[in-house]
Amino acid sequence: MRPFRIEVPQADLDDLRRRLAGTRWPDELPGVGWSRGVPLGYLKELARYWRDEFDWRAAEADLNHHPQFIAEIDGATVHFLHVRSPEPGALPLVLTHGWPGSVAEFIDIIGPLTDPRAHGGDPQDAFHLVIPSIPGFGFSRPLRTPGWNARRVAGAWAELMRRLGYREFAAHGGDAGAVISMELGRAAPGRVLGVHVTMLLTFPSGEPGELDGLDAADHERLARLAWFDAELSGYIKLQSTRPQTLAYALTDSPAGQLAWIVERFREWSGSRGLPEDAVDRDRMLTTVSIYWLTATAGSAAQHYYEGAGDLRRTGDADRRGERRPPLAVPVGVAVFPRDVLPPVRRLAERDVATITRWTEFDRGGHFPAMEQPDLLVGDVRSFFRPLREKRWSA
Repeated sequence: MRPFRIEVPQADLDDLRRRLAGTRWPDELPGVGWSRGVPLGYLKELARYWRDEFDWRAAEADLNHHPQFIAEIDGATVHFLHVRSPEPGALPLVLTHGWPGSVAEFIDIIGPLTDPRAHGGDPQDAFHLVIPSIPGFGFSRPLRTPGWNARRVAGAWAELMRRLGYREFAAHGGDAGAVISMELGRAAPGRVLGVHVTMLLTFPSGEPGELDGLDAADHERLARLAWFDAELSGYIKLQSTRPQTLAYALTDSPAGQLAWIVERFREWSGSRGLPEDAVDRDRMLTTVSIYWLTATAGSAAQHYYEGAGDLRRTGDADRRGERRPPLAVPVGVAVFPRDVLPPVRRLAERDVATITRWTEFDRGGHFPAMEQPDLLVGDVRSFFRPLREKRWSA
């Protein structure tokens, strides 16, 4: 385990600007808007902003403001932020990103979670934060071996927390980070006090009567599942079957990498128009830049290839019918209405019997740490508060 600072060579930034300036743009059918993908005019303007106005050095400084480290775990290079709270009784918490995410998506919640006293909160709600990059994502590179699915990542997180001296800890995640956090609860049930997630996939099993009595809102969520499969799941098909082929295009073209990620920010967030309606433009470009500057579009996609079954179902069985150990730790679910696939509570409780908190918000989408950081921080604090009390009384 050794200290780490992000220091992107200036030559890499100059190369990015050169490539963006020399982008070979495709034609576009008139009047189709976003219906067939990212519109040409929008992407040209965003690429120009990325080239001429976005300040990577400022984003780099934001990240380097927090202590970072590199550890070798199970044959992988694991990059992580380790931000300790000034409060002596703080609870250790692992925050895990998903795709197309990075450690940068948590920047706005680090302060409120580690130092609530300084942000108008109760100091008893403080956390020590460990924020790792999934192997193959961002600065956790290179990816040297296959097999890095959610279960293996969870095992690495448990080992990381052991090395840091945390006997007990909590977990939070969204997207693939939610799946990893749930697996962490299975991998270390005696050490994980609870798991908080902002995504919980719920799939009907086809059993008779399973959907009887669901209200209109739940049926709408089930309809969104069919819509997602028909309209939005192309990225899953590619990344879970041919990640290497996709990697050539995304690693060679920054405009291609930009379009691939920005489309997700628009379709999965609370945006009603442009991605920037929901997520700050510079925050979004920080994430895109991390994928580009580390050349990890392909290795990040490998996570989908390795964990296709894990990402299909987060309950007691995966799509191959393999039984998973039941989750014994308390689970909190924060539901943001504009998320790409909001869960159906009845199906969630069928799959995860230990749900102790379920919060339905009236705004926000798939990237709550960037879209609605105050709501997310409040729910994380509220979920873990009684678990802290139980820990203290024990």
